[in-house]
Amino acid sequence: MVISGLNRRQLLKGFGASLGVLALRGFEVYADAPFYFTHGVASGDPLSDRVILWTRLIPGDGEHQEVNCGWQIAKDAEFTQLVSSGSASTNAAKDYTVKVDATGLSPNSHYFYRFLSDNVASPVGMTRTLPEADVSEFRLGVCSCSNYPQGYFNTYRHMANTELDLVLHLGDYIYEYAEGVYANKVATDELNRQVEPANEILSIEDYRMRYGLYRTDVDLQAVHARHPFICVWDDHEFANDCWQDGAENHNEGEGDFKARARHARQAYHEWMPIRTTSAGDQAPIYRSFKIGNLADLIMLDTRQHGRQQPLDYGVDLPMQSGLFNVTASGNSLINENQAALFNDNQLHRIKLPFDFSSGSPVAITDYQRIKDLTDETLPKGWYYLPDADTFKKQALADPDRNILGADQERWLDSELEASKSRNATWQILGQQVLIGKLRLPALTNEELKLDQVLPEYRPILQMMQTLAKDKLPFNLDAWDGYASCRDRVFESLAEHGVNPVVLAGDTHNAWAFNLANDQGQPVGIEIGTPGVNSPGLETYLATEPEVLAQAMQSASPELFAVDTAQRGWSELVLTPEAATNQWHFISTVLDKEFSVASAEKQVCRVGDKTFS
Repeated sequence: MVISGLNRRQLLKGFGASLGVLALRGFEVYADAPFYFTHGVASGDPLSDRVILWTRLIPGDGEHQEVNCGWQIAKDAEFTQLVSSGSASTNAAKDYTVKVDATGLSPNSHYFYRFLSDNVASPVGMTRTLPEADVSEFRLGVCSCSNYPQGYFNTYRHMANTELDLVLHLGDYIYEYAEGVYANKVATDELNRQVEPANEILSIEDYRMRYGLYRTDVDLQAVHARHPFICVWDDHEFANDCWQDGAENHNEGEGDFKARARHARQAYHEWMPIRTTSAGDQAPIYRSFKIGNLADLIMLDTRQHGRQQPLDYGVDLPMQSGLFNVTASGNSLINENQAALFNDNQLHRIKLPFDFSSGSPVAITDYQRIKDLTDETLPKGWYYLPDADTFKKQALADPDRNILGADQERWLDSELEASKSRNATWQILGQQVLIGKLRLPALTNEELKLDQVLPEYRPILQMMQTLAKDKLPFNLDAWDGYASCRDRVFESLAEHGVNPVVLAGDTHNAWAFNLANDQGQPVGIEIGTPGVNSPGLETYLATEPEVLAQAMQSASPELFAVDTAQRGWSELVLTPEAATNQWHFISTVLDKEFSVASAEKQVCRVGDKTFS
């Protein structure tokens, strides 16, 4: 219980400047104690005989020092039936976090655990190990995208109160933005969900503070204390829309991106219950787990390890152009075959404007009229149109574009081959972004309700209408922007995947795909989990959710089901006969009182590779 009658400044008084608010990380100290467990407990990366245990422990006198503690695992909550114990230490270099790889456990077993230091005990957590041999049922909770200043983590509370064997967190565990950026004003102004530090996080201390803030949330602490986690990062653990060498939300004024990424990885290593190297800088995060004979869980990194810079419609989409002969004899438009008849200095390629004044686009090919035009000087009713065919054939089909990296691709193929060889029933790919083919939906102005949309979104939606006619991808940041790499993965799934299930986060919305290769052959299913509390498509589109869902499915034959307007999580139940997905949607993120509505179950039976 926090001391009553003391404000935050008084609570911090007495802690040396070397420790102070940075080491507290949003935690307010209790009455005098030699040590403080500041952020609860967590467990993760379970195997059949071990599990990672996590806590955070700071010295009570406010002076930096080495801190020692013990840990215990027992069969009962009273710790009368101890099965494993040991000691650990931490210090400022580890941000006072403690991680233990607790061994000597039995397969498929529930345990209680805690940490002890000088008669001060941590909260008690619950965990369990993975099974061996035959498994009749395994229940996973899948979640992603939890943004503190968007509202409460009611999704985590519901997951904490649900019987699960394991929680998969598919990224965006934190967000990097500064105070007031990508935030809900009700959450910040009325619910006191402001971020710490107030600036966009860049340094190691910034990232540590942001994790510390999130881990003070009682609902996040509850789900960690209740279930073991297996996690991967997405972009916001680094910076929005990042790749291996940079990010959309990173500029030169913010320093070297690789240095920022090292800070992000180190904080992730310290604060997450993940099995990592002793170096303290999170090594490649892709890894795998065996769930008895029932499944292989293969966790991928589609964000940092080998991802090349995403394509961007605003930058990479070419406009329709014309090739002109600009010799003294004239300025005529020629076709590509005629270009061989001229020298390069006799040719000039420029964007072709189209006149829409008649209601249908008419190309303007008068070289003298159009040669000096720009986007800003186009006459009223004239527009440049995208060259979708060239974009598809060149940028989208580029065989060198990769979202995994060649080494991770090879590793994935070998993991799938090994899974097939050992006769595992399911191959579960836990990763960040949608792999299913999702095309831009064709919507009318009336369906888009442009008059109700924020002005800054209207040009984007109007461009979406234009691109939808050419069946272009909805999201180039997903696997749709790395089609050749996806084709290779689908080949691997077709060869080695017995019953593949791909899991994804990132979008904040709920998706279910029947995945197919370019020949239309089924290769597996995909489940996209809704976000914990980050807003979805309903924030940007005023379109009725049912209308949008129908348009999405009409444009994307692989899309089996979708919900574009609700937050929550996915419950995936695996048996030797079927994989069953059910979305659980929470009614609000702005009130601690909430209800839960569960969607209709989606079932994929063994051997089908499709939802039915």
